[in-house]
Amino acid sequence: MTAPAQTPTAGDPAPPAPSSADPGSTLITQDTLSRLLAREKSQGERAAAKKIATDLGFPDTAALAAWVEAQRAAEQAALTEVERREQAAQQRERDAEQREQQAFARLRAAVRQTALARLGARDADLADAVRLLDVPDDADEDAVTEAAKALAERRPELFGQTKPVAPPPAPAGSPAGGPPPRGHAPATTSAGLEMAKRRGYVTS
Repeated sequence: MTAPAQTPTAGDPAPPAPSSADPGSTLITQDTLSRLLAREKSQGERAAAKKIATDLGFPDTAALAAWVEAQRAAEQAALTEVERREQAAQQRERDAEQREQQAFARLRAAVRQTALARLGARDADLADAVRLLDVPDDADEDAVTEAAKALAERRPELFGQTKPVAPPPAPAGSPAGGPPPRGHAPATTSAGLEMAKRRGYVTS
């Protein structure tokens, strides 16, 4: 079926004469046909969207689009709230772990100080003894007590004790505490001095 003839308006150039082989080819070109098909497709999509909006109870597609956007915003807000609660729960867990570690550190310090104080360490000496006590962090009370005793043997001055002082070596290589060299009177009391005079150790 050929396209109907069109009457040219005033001022428009007359359309070219149709070809004898295809009389409608010059009246409806391929480009014109593509634009018409695209317009029909767009109109069909809009009609389908409007029908969907009406079926869902919305007056038009704009109202449907607004509702969809509101649902997306609500979902995003809900997701943000869940994330906030998760972060708060994680922070509470970290705080609880920190408090537990602090409590364990206080208990560990108390056990060590008690073991050292029982052996006589006090005040600044006690603080020094705590630093010198060589035990792992998870050592039990028995291990701490044994380490404290070993430290008291090595460093008795921290526990109110003194190391025995060895006497200085005697002159001329004599053993410490031996008899005095000849010609020297030993240090004595008055009674001893009289006895030394009678025996000839002291002449004057």
